[in-house]
Amino acid sequence: MREHIINQIKVEKIIAIIRGQPPEALIPLADALVAGGIRMMEITFSLKDPSRYRVTADGIRMLNKHFSGEISVGAGTVVSREQVRMACDAGASYIVSPGCDARVIDETRKLNLVSLPGAMTPSEIAAAYEAGADFVKVFPAGVLGPSYIRAVRAPLPHIPLLAVGGVDETNAAAFIAAGVMGIGAGGKLVNAEWIAQGFFDRITCAAQAYITVVKC
Repeated sequence: MREHIINQIKVEKIIAIIRGQPPEALIPLADALVAGGIRMMEITFSLKDPSRYRVTADGIRMLNKHFSGEISVGAGTVVSREQVRMACDAGASYIVSPGCDARVIDETRKLNLVSLPGAMTPSEIAAAYEAGADFVKVFPAGVLGPSYIRAVRAPLPHIPLLAVGGVDETNAAAFIAAGVMGIGAGGKLVNAEWIAQGFFDRITCAAQAYITVVKC
């Protein structure tokens, strides 16, 4: 399971970040992303409202049941062991965190899931990898730029990196060329306004555009 997800991230190169969407939007949204070629999706927890953690877990469970292996679903904004366990019980196959918390990484690995913690500085990136991360999510990549990735990879070429935060179809190829294994794409791909208006065809077109640039 772990090796399959690790390889899938390297091959697919893009994880769609789904944040704050109601349960009824998840399946049509995921259908639109799949139609555009994206098969990895991260459902994020909202730290503003812990009472809704269960809703997030139920969303992960619903997508896994509906797509039955066609997509790989992970949990995002995971900051506690409790969230890791909830996500695992719901069928999440990878855990994405905003920062490097060794306890979260440890719980993720204990449950045989793939760990993707966030980091910015070289020290943070090295610490996350040393703690057991499978990939380190460089955030906010859009602010730092592809040149930053190149600079970090010079002393740390052995650490698999993902670029997340401000990465879109206009700069994704540059991040891939700089040496990241893949990207995470949020609001510009999973556009909340399009979802609210039911314009899922636009999401499919956006997904196709992302796929074109990351796999060129």
